[in-house]
Amino acid sequence: MLELNQPNVEENHVKDVNEETFMDDVIEASKTSPIVVDFWAPWCGPCKTLGPALEAEVKATNGKIKMVKIDIDQNQNLASQMRIQSIPAVFAFVDGQPIDGFMGAKAPSELKSFIDKLLEKVTDDDGDLSEAIAVANEMLNAKEFNDAAETFEAILGEDPESALAFVGLFNARMGAKKINDAKTMLEEIPDALKNKAEILALQAQIDLSNQAEGVGEINDLRSTLINDENNQQARFDLALALFTKGETSEAIQELLTIFRIDQEWNDDAARQQLFKFFDILGSENPITLSGRRQLASMLFA
Repeated sequence: MLELNQPNVEENHVKDVNEETFMDDVIEASKTSPIVVDFWAPWCGPCKTLGPALEAEVKATNGKIKMVKIDIDQNQNLASQMRIQSIPAVFAFVDGQPIDGFMGAKAPSELKSFIDKLLEKVTDDDGDLSEAIAVANEMLNAKEFNDAAETFEAILGEDPESALAFVGLFNARMGAKKINDAKTMLEEIPDALKNKAEILALQAQIDLSNQAEGVGEINDLRSTLINDENNQQARFDLALALFTKGETSEAIQELLTIFRIDQEWNDDAARQQLFKFFDILGSENPITLSGRRQLASMLFA
């Protein structure tokens, strides 16, 4: 019988990372699977307990989630960039950005809950209903709003936690001019859906529409910046105006300019707005991928 070499699970799923490999092993890698980042140090007593327990929970996912360990003594610049003030410190990265985390020791049950919540990010939301969703989306694209709404409602009857069906029903009601019904949906989003990517993107788009009201005309804002290139509020408003007009790449560059000049401007407003833009565009959009790469290079330079 042939004896096959089995891959080393720890090597594949848990690895040590430094400042040079952080971009590849965390930022880029988290676009294909969630990455748990454990900041620790050899002298840290709680780290010696937390680390192995967290590794065990990660390994139990059989590769759905991966983990990296970062020694803060050997990577002080990276720890500073991540604003690590005490250890152990743990962050969960998805699609190139931290989405959850904690500091200090945790009970085994709390670690399991942390990993289980992260697992939801890699769970197929729609299962066997994907074909029905595709048909309903075709109706939506054909502006058959009432038929699309009925189909999406039926899908939600089968799977109340289908984020794609929820968004589809919202768009169908908006298309049918049933504005109040659509608003009611937003006010009554089920808890199980609130943090799903599709719902966050929908909320971000609606928030952006409200946020962009009254920011001024693009040409006027550009003129303001010509006269005062340090007017970051005008640059921020220009980014909002550009994005709502479909000039998404240019809008992102304006926010990156703010972030490059002053990362803390207006309580980190530029970075937070970038994340909203990324949510709206979707994680696989080339503009999102480029923007996240540029942002990460500024964060971890």
